[in-house]
Amino acid sequence: MTSARSTFALETSWAPATDDRPLAYILKLTNHSKSSLAGFRLCVSGPGRVDPAASIDGGSLGTRLSNFTELLPPEGFVLEPEATWTVAVHGLSWAFKHWTDGARGAYLVLADGGTLSIGTGPTLKVGGNAPPKRGVAAFPVPMSPPVPVSVIPWPKEVAVSGRRAAPAGFTLIAGGAEATAAAEAFTKLTEDLFAVEGIVRSASEGGLPVQLHRKEGFAAEAYEIVFAVDSVSVAAAGRTGLLYGLITLGQIWRGARHFPDAYSFPAAGTITDAPTMDWRGLHLDVARQFYGEAEIRKLLAILAWSKLNRFHWHLSDDESWRVEIDAYPALTEIGAWRGHGLPVPPLLGTGPEKTGGFYTKATIRGIVAYAKSIGIEIVPEIDVPGHCFAMQMAIPELRDPDEQGSYYSVQGFRDNCLNPAREKTYEVLETIFKELIELFPFKTIHVGADEVPIGAWSGSPEALAKLRDISGAAMAEAHARRLNVITNTHGADAIDGSGAAVLQAIFLKRIQTFLASQGCVTGGWEEAAHGNVIDKAATYLCGWRDMDVSAALAGEGYSMVVCPGQAYYLDMANSPDWDEPGASWAGWSAPEMTYQFDPVAGWNDAQKANLRGVQACIWSEPMKDRAVFDRLVFPRLSAIAETGWTLPERKSWERFKAAAGLMPVLYGFPIA
Repeated sequence: MTSARSTFALETSWAPATDDRPLAYILKLTNHSKSSLAGFRLCVSGPGRVDPAASIDGGSLGTRLSNFTELLPPEGFVLEPEATWTVAVHGLSWAFKHWTDGARGAYLVLADGGTLSIGTGPTLKVGGNAPPKRGVAAFPVPMSPPVPVSVIPWPKEVAVSGRRAAPAGFTLIAGGAEATAAAEAFTKLTEDLFAVEGIVRSASEGGLPVQLHRKEGFAAEAYEIVFAVDSVSVAAAGRTGLLYGLITLGQIWRGARHFPDAYSFPAAGTITDAPTMDWRGLHLDVARQFYGEAEIRKLLAILAWSKLNRFHWHLSDDESWRVEIDAYPALTEIGAWRGHGLPVPPLLGTGPEKTGGFYTKATIRGIVAYAKSIGIEIVPEIDVPGHCFAMQMAIPELRDPDEQGSYYSVQGFRDNCLNPAREKTYEVLETIFKELIELFPFKTIHVGADEVPIGAWSGSPEALAKLRDISGAAMAEAHARRLNVITNTHGADAIDGSGAAVLQAIFLKRIQTFLASQGCVTGGWEEAAHGNVIDKAATYLCGWRDMDVSAALAGEGYSMVVCPGQAYYLDMANSPDWDEPGASWAGWSAPEMTYQFDPVAGWNDAQKANLRGVQACIWSEPMKDRAVFDRLVFPRLSAIAETGWTLPERKSWERFKAAAGLMPVLYGFPIA
């Protein structure tokens, strides 16, 4: 495999539909080499998906799987040196809205079967383009912020006075095992996030003494800080509260140290604090794009600095499988990798080379221990019964051998659901979950349960027989008629009342019963409520579509974590402008909109009693470019953290905005 970045150039552009012209996704391949090119195929992938029924000018559609698209030139076509081949695709699963929607990876398959990688730039919008935005938006610290100290999320009670020069750092004096553990965790945290700043330092280097001690009467995450001229004390019931007190102290120090004309370090007074919500989470999809151990660890440090306490780790999806399972090594041998000629093709901007990765058990144990030390519990997700294309590539015996025809998921994957009628399904999953439970001692396992296509299992004799037994011949026959009917090319199917919903319900009931027998709480996306068969006392749901659905489910007695796509999905763009990166299916949400969003607006008291908390969700489709990750995630992650922690009446966008630029980011790419 060789590179052809200098000899072939690919330019992609987007032309929205007009009254006299259909939409067009235009790809121009230019041959800058000195040789003619014939018998080739152009392969592209990115978040955007070509519709299988699209008309194509200048070529034809070859293999297509989700966002992987193979485009074929006309029969006998030769691309001469310095000539350009232009293909116009009229038909997409959704209209492009942002520069990251088009091809983010491309390569040629040559007549001899070899491949040539091609560089791709931002997709251009016909009619004019501003430079594409990358990196965190600037949030400068004002000369006169609304409050004297820089803290995010804002505490429950701040009663400080006076002003002293920020000390060189802090000398931590711990009384007892819990205080010592908090001091060690804070020291490691500051080294991971701000290595050269010396927030923790010895008395010989001028460290201000900080006394840490346990104090009865505090909730688990609550704390109190008392300022004096020559010392500070932090009190809490245990390690996590003490750590959070130190984090607040560290934030105050950084504001006063870096911006002494704007923020102060108090000479006297107290801060008393406790969160308003128990569950303050972040979901990270590592299936669409892989994040290495170092990235995960630093992200966890950022969560802790924001007082977020749950990490929802999305370890499997159609595009890959990311966790080592001893009983089924093929899951990582096959399912963790994408590339030309592999069972899972290049997707979402990956090229022809073998790319991907997975987390070994040793890596996971280390990450879990680190997270626990900084107040974070990890919830692994294995997304079932849908979103299982990679899993089925690795374990093909999960399929009904007599299944016929095809159905497609909203993301364009064929036949991607585990079969609820197969005993092999449960044998494999129970084995996998037992290994996961040993790795993740929080004993909360998320099972996905989202976006099962309405045609799922419509060609499986085993599934149809099971459906006939449960719901009668009429429903089984109606479901069989969904075979080969293409659905959900423009949005996830609503499957309530369908044969697919009935089959998923029996699947989820059995899986949730098994997990409960292992002492585990089951998490699911809101679709896990289909059929109302799961035990509400041992389950929580993540509400993602809109707040009406979350409110209704809370009213039915489900414990809810609120994460609506419209406000808390951090892959959504910051604005509707083409030059912003990100997705658009749920709209867009500027940082101020995310901050101001009320997750329980209109909920009654009974519904609010079933609110477990809030969660930001990072779906990684547009984030191959890590500068795009920074732009999309920050500071909206901090905005959601404050909603989960701070009393609503104490929130202030102006105060938040003034300190947002002091919060750490994952990569720190310069703004572009």
